[in-house]
Amino acid sequence: MSSFTTKTPPPYLSRSNYHRRVNPPRSVISCVGESQQDSFTRRRTLTSVITLTAIGAAGAVATSSALAQEKWGTRSFIKEKYFQPGLSPEDAAARIKQTAEGLKDMREMLDHMSWRYVIFYIRLKQAYLSQDLTNAMSILPESRRNDYVQAANQLVSNMSELDFYVRTPKVYESYLYYEKTLKSIDDVVELLA
Repeated sequence: MSSFTTKTPPPYLSRSNYHRRVNPPRSVISCVGESQQDSFTRRRTLTSVITLTAIGAAGAVATSSALAQEKWGTRSFIKEKYFQPGLSPEDAAARIKQTAEGLKDMREMLDHMSWRYVIFYIRLKQAYLSQDLTNAMSILPESRRNDYVQAANQLVSNMSELDFYVRTPKVYESYLYYEKTLKSIDDVVELLA
């Protein structure tokens, strides 16, 4: 007869041992010992590599003069947050001025509506700006401190509103509070000059 009349099993029935590769049995004791020894060796190697890399990086950071003149960004934030927590009032005033320049350069990110980067940048600057504003207040004379406190409070509230509207994201309000933030940080820088 033809091939249509032959009995073939339906495709949903599977053959249990058909083309199945059977691994030879291993000794349980030797397998466990080998994997523990291999993991111990790998762990020791990884630990030594990480340690040597950290020691080498610390030596390179200490000797690098280019890192000392790096603009304020993510790397310097981590460095200052964990390794240089207290800045002098003059350094705090300089960092506020550099933050003002950085906020002015943020316009392109807002124009491209790259909200994620804007949020990251705003939160990065907000993290240390309050401490810098407090430190920089000590170099001001008593007569200008009230104006400085009002300008600094206005700056902090405008930055928090900018953060809120960028998170939403509402384009018009983001631009509005961006401009208000620029104006208030310029007022703070003017009072520090």
